[in-house]
Amino acid sequence: MIEAGTPGGGPPEAELVLRAADGDREAYAALVRRHSPRVYSLCASMLRRREDAQDAAQEAFVKAWRSIRHFRGGSSFATWIYRIAANACRDSLRRRSRAQAEAIDTRRPGEQGRSLEPAAKTTDESTRIEDADAAAKILGRLSPDHRLILILREAQGFNYGEIAQILDCSVDAVKGRLKRARRQLNEKLRHFSAREGV
Repeated sequence: MIEAGTPGGGPPEAELVLRAADGDREAYAALVRRHSPRVYSLCASMLRRREDAQDAAQEAFVKAWRSIRHFRGGSSFATWIYRIAANACRDSLRRRSRAQAEAIDTRRPGEQGRSLEPAAKTTDESTRIEDADAAAKILGRLSPDHRLILILREAQGFNYGEIAQILDCSVDAVKGRLKRARRQLNEKLRHFSAREGV
């Protein structure tokens, strides 16, 4: 499902990977063009900040370029780049968590805390945008691992086998993680609905 096609009659992906592994920058640029929209979408869903998502996606493609000569093709290029992007997102979330903890540690007693998340929108928006914002808020309250596996399955549409390759685990582990992630999502949804009076 995630094997990229050959849009516009371009070369097959396997050929581009081989050429890129030999140092062909144009071939690698073609791979980036094919996969960057979905890699960025994954990063944006995980990180919820455009700048952080752009940084994580760029970091993933730079890391992939530096190590593509070691890519053995045991999985598709797509699952490989998604694994790298997922790790870049986890690193970004860890850095954000450390920064927030340091901000709390350096705050003066009695000083009001400020969220590092973007301020909530205050203008009248359509129901669709409000629903998307609510879904993003709920996803943002999940653990990074639960958020990632739900995004891969529900938003990106990967099957269990593809997710297992991306996360480097068994299909049974994927099913177990998804079950726990959905349970956590339902709990957060109930709390959110009760608080918002939905």
